[in-house]
Amino acid sequence: MRESPGGRDAGALTEEQAERMLAGMNDVIRAGEEMRKLRSEMIKLFIGFGWTQDRIARLTDMSQPAVSKQVTKYRSADPEPPMDLSLRQHDVPWLEGRLWGLAEDISETHAGTARCSRCVAALSRGRKRFTPESVDELRRLVEDDLRRHGAELTAHREAYDEISRGLDLPPRPAAAPAGSPSVRRTLAHRIQRDRLRGDA
Repeated sequence: MRESPGGRDAGALTEEQAERMLAGMNDVIRAGEEMRKLRSEMIKLFIGFGWTQDRIARLTDMSQPAVSKQVTKYRSADPEPPMDLSLRQHDVPWLEGRLWGLAEDISETHAGTARCSRCVAALSRGRKRFTPESVDELRRLVEDDLRRHGAELTAHREAYDEISRGLDLPPRPAAAPAGSPSVRRTLAHRIQRDRLRGDA
């Protein structure tokens, strides 16, 4: 049997090697599962808006029977209160989504030089999760980008100051807003981006 210089079988796979090899795969699988769950929750939101099955199927790229199954499932449940889509809301997932959208726009505006680009890509692809640590990291990177490109990012600075103040405040003792944290984060991300680009 051929051995490595360290005395181990050169043909064997160590646990550390397997862990490194599978880490990326596990992230992709987990991200896929999370995206499927998020899409299902978004369909629930669209149903609440009164959108037709045809419209939902077209937007989600799902088959009509698959959408019909989801519609039947959610229409049989107790209806949720309508979701507030105004930009200035103060729950943490909504503020995180706004920060994510803001950082993504900075990353695209200053492609190749934005410090926040790597963190944004990791969050968008599910390789990094929204935790207090990752949000703090993204805030530091956005602040750095705003210092370096501030003259070109006036609207971004105003939005960031508002988001930052909200994240620094203690949580407000209020009823939980409609929608799961992942849905609220996704909606705030999209609305913030559209607002910065003048599309909303």
